[in-house]
Amino acid sequence: MPMNTKMTRRAFAFSMGTAAMAALAGCGGAPAASDDAADAADTEADAGDSADAGTGHKVEMVTDVGGVNDQSFNELSWAGMQVLGSEHGYDVAYLESKQDSDYKTNLDKAVDDGSELVWGVGFLMGDAMLEAAETYPDVKFAIIDNTYADNPANLTGVAFKQEECSFAVGYIAARMSKAGKVGFIGGIDSEVMQQFEQGYYAGIEYANKEKGLSVTYEGQWTDSFSDAALGKSTAEKQIANGCDVIYHAAGGVGAGMIEACKEAGIWAIGVDQDQSFLAPDTVITSALKRVDQAIINISTGLLEGDLKGGENITLGAAEDAVGIAPTHDLLPDEIYNDALAVIEKIKEGEIVVPKSADELKTYVAGL
Repeated sequence: MPMNTKMTRRAFAFSMGTAAMAALAGCGGAPAASDDAADAADTEADAGDSADAGTGHKVEMVTDVGGVNDQSFNELSWAGMQVLGSEHGYDVAYLESKQDSDYKTNLDKAVDDGSELVWGVGFLMGDAMLEAAETYPDVKFAIIDNTYADNPANLTGVAFKQEECSFAVGYIAARMSKAGKVGFIGGIDSEVMQQFEQGYYAGIEYANKEKGLSVTYEGQWTDSFSDAALGKSTAEKQIANGCDVIYHAAGGVGAGMIEACKEAGIWAIGVDQDQSFLAPDTVITSALKRVDQAIINISTGLLEGDLKGGENITLGAAEDAVGIAPTHDLLPDEIYNDALAVIEKIKEGEIVVPKSADELKTYVAGL
């Protein structure tokens, strides 16, 4: 059984470089996929044309049902792919999934396209990726937000310690709340997604203990990563219940949450990428998962010999792979700097963030 691999900071140097940010800024202009699933499978977006010379490496990405323009982790993954094209000379493309049944079709299509490496984005694709890896042993596969107990030799699982960045924004939420009640809106409930909620809740309780606060919490799962209208109505209910800061981990659902917060004049917290651009006067911070840099570094590692594949890679604060957005115009300096100090404590192991409900109970009891 492959061992879980923790990459060192030196081996996995995370930096939000200007090229990556430029690619991210251009994500909204990526070709839109057709509503027809078959047409979507044929829609490819190239980003390698600007490279000086092609490397011969072809990499294709399959989105989950949130779509490539989810303003969250699918979009951020495509930003990383674009850097592989523009800076590394790779031939890159994406295939957009509209429903679960598209996963297998799109993965087969990516292989038929001659891809040397195929990325799947999101734990919802876990089973389809495993089946594809077993079906096509000569093709490399990698997946964001999913790991395996026994990886095939050609399948790399990539997980993030999202509980750690969620802890930091939970700490911020508690410090920023005037009403003494904050909210959380999740996408599709799962073990992976629970890490966001439990980490957030733990950060609130840490702030309560450290600062003598009594901030309470309300959470709701929406069973969607794409329904912005549902995100808005769910947020409106939490606002009516007294929440004045709300954090989402729900992909495209979060856009609706942010809109509701903007209209109500309360604070919102984004996820995956810096989402302050969605509402500069509303989004106080975002929990960052540097998925784009994972795509870049792991792709080059797998295709250029530094990584052999067939393992799980877990990335957290210690690798600078998760954190909080640098944008903090709406945060008092004291709170922002205190949050950075919290992240340093997580890096050093002084704070061990719970990632499940059972771990949260034990953590809170020990505060």
